[in-house]
Amino acid sequence: MDLPEKLFITGTDTGIGKTFISAMLMSSLDATYWKPVQAGLDEETDTEFVKRVSEVADQRIIPERYRLNTPMSPHGAADIDKVEISLHDFSLPDFETKHLIVEGAGGLWVPINWKESILDLITQFDIPVLLVARSELGTLNHTLLSLEALRSRSVEVFGVILNGPHHQSNRETIEHFGKVPVWEVQELDTINKQTLIKSYKSCFI
Repeated sequence: MDLPEKLFITGTDTGIGKTFISAMLMSSLDATYWKPVQAGLDEETDTEFVKRVSEVADQRIIPERYRLNTPMSPHGAADIDKVEISLHDFSLPDFETKHLIVEGAGGLWVPINWKESILDLITQFDIPVLLVARSELGTLNHTLLSLEALRSRSVEVFGVILNGPHHQSNRETIEHFGKVPVWEVQELDTINKQTLIKSYKSCFI
């Protein structure tokens, strides 16, 4: 399967697996990774995780535009750090690989300031979206509402990827009502480049 040249990885929630999916793509594609806003610096950041497990060169990692100290919504973390974030601060970076993987923060309506959200950032970038959702109970409402929000802004949706145990009914329901391709990935006991490549192949090939 050919993925778009540029792809925004967003999710239905925080902790949904966006960084895991980004690392899977980075391990398997000739791609560059960029997370525009990182909130929370005490532990390994998403950028550091992707670089470590996918074993990519520094040239394929673009530094975050904002690095905020507190692990919370970007607008709140920015307030604590006395930083003002604006959509005007962001533009897609140049890259020399075949693909650019951009990872968001939280879900679509997570604010980046007191006026604008991740959805506004996606709309400004105008690139296709891969929506990451949990596979289990509760995913239908979150996923279908997220798809509706993306389409209300005329954002191209590449597809949905369900992260977690196989759930045929949820996959078929999202495909039917969401009218999008849906793929599934299983959680990994060990996350490294080899297991990520295997997951990618089982998902997309």
